[in-house]
Amino acid sequence: MLNTIKKRADFLSVTAKGKRFITGTFILQMLPRPEGHYTGEPPRFGFTVTKKMGNAVTRNRIKRRLREAVRQSATPYTLPWHDYVMVPRHKAKECDFQVLVRDMEFAFSRITSMKNDNQNKPTENP
Repeated sequence: MLNTIKKRADFLSVTAKGKRFITGTFILQMLPRPEGHYTGEPPRFGFTVTKKMGNAVTRNRIKRRLREAVRQSATPYTLPWHDYVMVPRHKAKECDFQVLVRDMEFAFSRITSMKNDNQNKPTENP
C-alpha cells in the first residue's frame, strides 16, 4: 500500500522547492520532508492529473496506471522521509504499461542520485 500526499500545501511545496526529473510520459518531483513532519518515515506519493488530460474517467485511469507502476518499480529507489509528486504527460494515456514502468524505474533512479541544488551554488567568502 502506498502512502499518499493528502494536503494541498504539501503538493505545492514539492512543486515549488523540489527536484524535478522529466521523462516522455511524466514529470517526477521530489522533496525531503522537514524535520519533525507528522507523517512518519515511509515515502509519500502524490499524483496530479490536470483537466487537459481528459474527463474524470480518463484522469482516474491515468492515476491508476501511475499508482500501479509506482508499486511495481519505484520501491527500491525511494528514500524515506521524502515526498514524490508525479504529473503525467499526454503520452502516459496511450503508452504501453511496460514503457511506463521502465520510465518510472529510470526517473526514480536518476532523481535520487541527483545532487542537491545547494551544492551547486557557489559559496560567498566572508
